[in-house]
Amino acid sequence: MSFTNRIEKALSAAIERGQSGPSPSKLASALHYTVTPGGARVRPTILLSVASACGDDNPALADAAAAALELIHCASLVHDDLPCFDDAETRRGKPSVHCAYGEPLAVLTGDSLIVMGFSVLTEAADLDPVRAIALLKVLAARTGMPGGICAGQGWESEDVVDLSAYHRAKTGALFIAATQMGAIAAGQDGEQWEDLGARIGEAFQVADDLRDALYDEETLGKPTGQDDLHGRPNAVTELGVQGAISRMRDILSGAIASIPRCPGEALLARIVSAQAEVLTPIKWRAEQASRIAGE
Repeated sequence: MSFTNRIEKALSAAIERGQSGPSPSKLASALHYTVTPGGARVRPTILLSVASACGDDNPALADAAAAALELIHCASLVHDDLPCFDDAETRRGKPSVHCAYGEPLAVLTGDSLIVMGFSVLTEAADLDPVRAIALLKVLAARTGMPGGICAGQGWESEDVVDLSAYHRAKTGALFIAATQMGAIAAGQDGEQWEDLGARIGEAFQVADDLRDALYDEETLGKPTGQDDLHGRPNAVTELGVQGAISRMRDILSGAIASIPRCPGEALLARIVSAQAEVLTPIKWRAEQASRIAGE
């Protein structure tokens, strides 16, 4: 079964459990609305890629970890879009949750998805209790304070921002979780996979800055120009478009070099390398190709 099918199957099962029995229908609907259809599922795909590279000897546990991680990510998007934060009206090409269901249900949706993410792992704990506990610890550390995505959002309310800590928490945290949890699900030590996750997260942040600067809302599926609107630091402002693309590719090259030894090391290196082209905004690639052809 492909990574995509494994991820979607695990997510669907989690959402169905959250909608079972007597439950508030609007909130149940909002859970499905938020998670489906999903985006690129980048984080759970990285998690399963690492698990596969490490042998993937417990695929059911890896699938649970992938679903848990994506549920936390989806929850963060719901909260990010709220009027008290980004006040974004669209997400993934459709109205954001607070616009579709109202602010109270959006808050409850995000909260429910966070709890659901941890619930998925507790329900899978009988597959391997020791690994499950380790997975829960990583997910908690990369979700809350002081180094998780909650901390990342919290930095935006500070008068003085530690940019390194801000980017590592807001964007890098769940990528670190992806690489560490993939290794743990396959019975490996998660600590040695932190650097790879951090580098992928840093590259993704630069790519996100590029998309925010180069794309329009229709193409991106969410409001653009958010960095300028909210006065956030970004790679395009600092380095320019070409400089940001070069920086992103340099980071990914470093990521490849940081991959720990594992049975699927070569395959994982190819997967990470392919991200350089995947993450580079298509619009910029097309413009560059057109410019070169006209010279």
